Amino acid sequence: MKKVRGFTLIELLVVIAIIALLMGILMPALQRVRSQARATACLSNVRQWALCFNMYLNDNEGLFSDYYENRNGFWMSVLRPYHADTDKMRCCPEATKPMVPEGGGAPSGSTLRAWGVFDGNIQWAEEGDYGSYGVNGFIYNSEKPFRGNNDDYWKRLDSFKGSGNNVPLIMDSLWVDGWPFDSDAPPANMDNPSYGSVSMMGRFSLDRHKGTVNSAFMDFSARKIGVKELWTLKWHRSFDTSGQYTVAGGVDGSSWPNWMRTYKDY
Repeated sequence: MKKVRGFTLIELLVVIAIIALLMGILMPALQRVRSQARATACLSNVRQWALCFNMYLNDNEGLFSDYYENRNGFWMSVLRPYHADTDKMRCCPEATKPMVPEGGGAPSGSTLRAWGVFDGNIQWAEEGDYGSYGVNGFIYNSEKPFRGNNDDYWKRLDSFKGSGNNVPLIMDSLWVDGWPFDSDAPPANMDNPSYGSVSMMGRFSLDRHKGTVNSAFMDFSARKIGVKELWTLKWHRSFDTSGQYTVAGGVDGSSWPNWMRTYKDY
C-alpha cells in the first residue's frame, strides 16, 4: 500500500506566507475600490437632495424657505414631502453614525461622524434629525440674516442668472448649514472638529473623500470638488472667488494646514 505524503511544516508555512503576501497586495486595492464606491453613493445622495430642492422651488414660485430659528423653514423639514426615505440619503456612506445616537442637544458631526441626533429641545429642527450634509446658508429667504448683509443672500432661484453651476446648494458637512466668507480660514485639525471651533468654511472643509467633497449646485447639478476649491465657489453675492485662499489671490502653501497641503490648489 502506497504511503500518502502530507505537507511538511515548512511547506505549510510557505503557503501561509504566500497567502499573507497576496492579501497585503490586494487589501489596499480593495480599500480603494470600497472608498470609491462610497464616494459615488455620496454623490448620488447630494444629487437626490438637489432634485428635492428643485421640486420644492417649483412649488413655491422659486423662493427658498425663510429659516431663522424656525423649524418650519429648516431645509430638512421643507424637503420632507419630496422624498420617500430620508434615512437612505441623509448621510454620506463615510459618515453614517450620528455623534450622539440617542439624541441630546445639538451635537455637531465630524469628518466621519454625522451631526445629531437632535432632541426635542431644538427649536429650529425636528426631533430625531441627523445627517452628514449641510446647505449653503446664503440661499435662505429671510429678512434677518444670520451672517453677512441681507443683500448677500440669494433668496430665490431666478437670482443666479445662469451662474448657478458655481453657487453651492448642499454638500458634505459636519453641520446642517454654513455661511462662508472668502476670508474664512481652513480648519487646522480634521481629527474631530466641532462646528463651533472652526470657521464657517471649515464646516465644509472635510477629508471624507481623499481631498474632495461632494456638492450639488444651484443649477441642480452635482459633482465632486477639491477641498481647496471651496474658496473659489460663489457662496453669496459678495463672495470674492479670487480671495486669499485661491491661486488667483496668490495663496501661499504655508497658508494651508498640514492635512491639506498635498491637495491641489485652485
